[in-house]
Amino acid sequence: MSVNPPQPVNVTTDSSVKADREAVYLPPSELALKYNKGLQRPLAVQPHPSASQAGSTKIKKIETFYVRPRWLFVRVETEGGVVGWGEGTLEGHTEAVQVLTLCRLIGWDAMNIEEIYTYLYRHRFYRGGEVLMSAMSGVDIALWDIKGKVLGVPVWELLGGKVRERCDVYGWVGGDRPSDVAEQAKVRKEQGFRFVKMNATESIGWLDSPHALDDTVKRLAEVKAIGIDAGLPFFIEEPLLPGHVNELKDLYNKTNIPIALGERLFTRLDVRPYLEAGCIDLIQPDIAHAGGISETKKIAIMAEAYDVGLAPHCPLGPLAFAASLHVGFSTPNFVICEMSLKMHYNVGKDLLSYMLNPEVFDIENGSIGLLTAPGLGIELNEDMIRKEAAEAAELEPWINPLFRGEDGAMREW
Repeated sequence: MSVNPPQPVNVTTDSSVKADREAVYLPPSELALKYNKGLQRPLAVQPHPSASQAGSTKIKKIETFYVRPRWLFVRVETEGGVVGWGEGTLEGHTEAVQVLTLCRLIGWDAMNIEEIYTYLYRHRFYRGGEVLMSAMSGVDIALWDIKGKVLGVPVWELLGGKVRERCDVYGWVGGDRPSDVAEQAKVRKEQGFRFVKMNATESIGWLDSPHALDDTVKRLAEVKAIGIDAGLPFFIEEPLLPGHVNELKDLYNKTNIPIALGERLFTRLDVRPYLEAGCIDLIQPDIAHAGGISETKKIAIMAEAYDVGLAPHCPLGPLAFAASLHVGFSTPNFVICEMSLKMHYNVGKDLLSYMLNPEVFDIENGSIGLLTAPGLGIELNEDMIRKEAAEAAELEPWINPLFRGEDGAMREW
């Protein structure tokens, strides 16, 4: 069945050449039309040139659903009725990602994942950045889900096959400003976790007194007493902000604690300086921000050449977590993955809330077993998602918390 979009509207330009260049492939969605009005000029709404060719794997519809606690799910449907789900959550920037996600792909063949990825990344003057890459992530993950379902295999099979049967995971304790970390670590241990992550300090200013360091040492000692680690921290995450490559190298040379970072790096080009400088032990791409499965897998392969492990950052929803696991199952240098189960951000809904088969995320001895169903291997309650998205549309979107010190000055998040 061919795609029949609305007739293109007239584009006011000085030449027909410019008119052709200004034509943008947009789905006939209410969100796209609403966005067009804000541009102060009409846009031509056209399908991809191949849309007239009937094909069961051609993209028919793309939808986004913003749901509690702060997640953006992406639903892609083919003309043949196959549905793939992805996640393009970008905390605090949902609206921008939604608009980008809905554009340009009606009529494209969902099986040609690399072509679509290349088009979304290269067919624009501006590239990279968290908004574009998060939008690409949502679509990319959904396409891998579709391809796995069409071929009847799990995504890890498409990525080269499995290299392990289970993936280690860790959970959060303590929240943004750590408190009661020892008690929470005990709870995590009872839930099956062998690894936990915590903020060692509250937000610290330039002139904070030495007691802040003393409090940090005490807090870590309380958690270590539970017996989760063997003495040294497994890793320290983002000890310096992204961009300080030389300074991070200096710190790296002065400590024997493994250093990890990467949640605010979105492409291989972002990651490369850190690998070349030899200043990290673990790379932490967030699959919902770093271009989805396609780019995350490439980052992992690139890191392997530098003997750097993969530890996906994932304080997000079930789709991002499942996608991260598939990369982990198929990646030799995978080490561990974050899991947002009962995380402090998950207000109103939790990791398993939208799932029909939550048992696939059961934790045993600190790890998750192989996902074996076609595609991502998880089943979602679509009716619940649609209902939640309608209700969430009436709520204020989640935004980043603002931290201030005792002097009233803003502190780093």
